[in-house]
Amino acid sequence: MSYHIYLAGEIHSDWRAELEKQISEELDVEFIFSGPQENHEKSDAIGETILGTQPDLLYRDIQSSKINNLRTQLFLRKADLVIAYFGEKFRQWNTASDVSLALAENKPVILIRPENLHHPLKELSERANVTVDTIPKAVQVLKYLFD
Repeated sequence: MSYHIYLAGEIHSDWRAELEKQISEELDVEFIFSGPQENHEKSDAIGETILGTQPDLLYRDIQSSKINNLRTQLFLRKADLVIAYFGEKFRQWNTASDVSLALAENKPVILIRPENLHHPLKELSERANVTVDTIPKAVQVLKYLFD
């Protein structure tokens, strides 16, 4: 049996690859991973790529966000589990939005966030099933779940 994990979080670092590597080293379980489009330029341009040139940047963003939201909705609905990563470097409105959608869909959520983001994420952390401060701790949670 395979499990689908949606990896919500910023797309500017290699945290997904790090998490997937640690999972493959620690667990003998088949996981299918999905997440947002990680090519930032492609994500920002998809509305115009499909629908043609938009009148201005506002409409460019609106059309792209509709398609990106559809992608998120599709993969979140398939997910057995959502792992959301909040790093320290980037503003992460999309991550918070994805976690909120996952919770509304009654999906189990593991939240990864550094200790210094405790206060701004306290409500979201309390809604998640588990909150940890590092990727290795999230892997430990998975090891316990699938042991």
